[in-house]
Amino acid sequence: MAPSSPTADNILHYRFHHGTNLGTIFVLEKWLSGSMYDGAAGDSELDAVRASLSSRGLDATRSKWQKHWDSALSDDDLNWLVNKARCNMIRLPIGWFTLGLEFCNNTAFGGEPAQVYTNAWSSVKRLIQRCHDHGIGVLIDLHAVPGGANDQIHSGTSSGKAELWGNAFNLELAQRCLVFIAREVQNGIAGVIGIQTCNEAAYNAQGMYEWYDALIRAISAVNSSIPIYISDGWDFGRALPYVQGKNAGDKQGNPIIIDKHNYYCFAASDRSQSAQQIINRIPHELSELDGKDGNVFEHGAACVLIGEYSCVLDGQTWNQGGDRPSLTNQFGQVQSQRWQARSSGTSFWTYKMDWMDGGDWGFKEQTNKGAITPPHCLTVSDQDVKNAANDAEGRRQSLRDAAYNEHVQYWDRTSPGQHFEHQRYSDGWNLGWSDAKAFFRARADSVIPGGNVGGDKLGCLDVWVRKRMVEAGQAKSQTAYGWEWEQGFRKGVATFYSAVGI
Repeated sequence: MAPSSPTADNILHYRFHHGTNLGTIFVLEKWLSGSMYDGAAGDSELDAVRASLSSRGLDATRSKWQKHWDSALSDDDLNWLVNKARCNMIRLPIGWFTLGLEFCNNTAFGGEPAQVYTNAWSSVKRLIQRCHDHGIGVLIDLHAVPGGANDQIHSGTSSGKAELWGNAFNLELAQRCLVFIAREVQNGIAGVIGIQTCNEAAYNAQGMYEWYDALIRAISAVNSSIPIYISDGWDFGRALPYVQGKNAGDKQGNPIIIDKHNYYCFAASDRSQSAQQIINRIPHELSELDGKDGNVFEHGAACVLIGEYSCVLDGQTWNQGGDRPSLTNQFGQVQSQRWQARSSGTSFWTYKMDWMDGGDWGFKEQTNKGAITPPHCLTVSDQDVKNAANDAEGRRQSLRDAAYNEHVQYWDRTSPGQHFEHQRYSDGWNLGWSDAKAFFRARADSVIPGGNVGGDKLGCLDVWVRKRMVEAGQAKSQTAYGWEWEQGFRKGVATFYSAVGI
């Protein structure tokens, strides 16, 4: 039986994600939201809430935090994100404390601080619904986990320690948080594109992949379809074979996607380079994917989200000269191009701060200046989407026949007399074309919200191929010739995109 057409959730989960972080809303950072700190000595969320409780009491603190959450995105913000930035996703950092009192007991937020967050999770759900109504999907990022996945203040406290790792209580509590989120999504939060397990895990963190194993099992037990995003722990090369194994081509289940952060302003090796030298490096980034993605039948699926990036370069870099406005634009544009070519999506750091429009850290400023650019497909009007898709459909049979004949002739030349099952190539091509068309037309056909502009592309292609391969009975455990189906599927997708000009 042929796989069914992509659902609205499929499209939201697997399309290319172009967007921004909404940092410092549910996990405060002083450098972005100093107005929330009341003279607090530290820079973390806990420092801010304790200072406010001390100076104004619980009721006024709770009101202040509620106002901060509720004003995170105005209607004008959402309209700008959709109509100017062509944003279709937001990565939303939250903390374990965001989930309410029962998750705060026996942690740094226990006691009076926990009382501030009574309605925080409800605020998160309202925000997700408003985003969904505008066609924006939300990646729920458990940015601040109990104990901290790293030693930075964006883990919620100023402890300066990464005490998630190796701590049974913290690991179990973080898992309970993530399972709670997964169950809530399963029970009806529309518009969630994935759940991220933690943010910027410390390099070589003790037991990280064993914890990921346990998390994936636990989340899958309550929600077997939601994409799960894992931090690469600043070691992308190690994360890749892990997700390939989890996304093996003969297994169905939650797609596992890597969250990778690319900054060029912190390391000494970056600060020592000029802006132009850094710009020249970008087209070679993500080369670790070469030979890892593109062949799910043999190697499993590999996908990466650039979950944080910016247009910021260090003062030492700028001291080496160059026209800063022009080079900043080039830097943003070359990142946009590279991430769109080799990743499943991007979320700029960040959208909101006290000092809008954010300079080189600001998604709004860098989008308005043309440094950060959306994929072309997200700028096409709904009528042009329909016209292009209809025109392409009229050429479908001739394009399929040409691709099929090319495939058959290649193997006749290179392996004469060998047994093949070329019909699988044709079947794959047909499904790939149909899926690509369904994603592209989804907004125009009102399958998903999104207004009258934009056609979506398959961004998480490897994990989508894996899903369709199993559904179509083409996995390695099902046939030795599924590779022909996969080649056909990918060719069908690519041919459709070429036919509609994206």
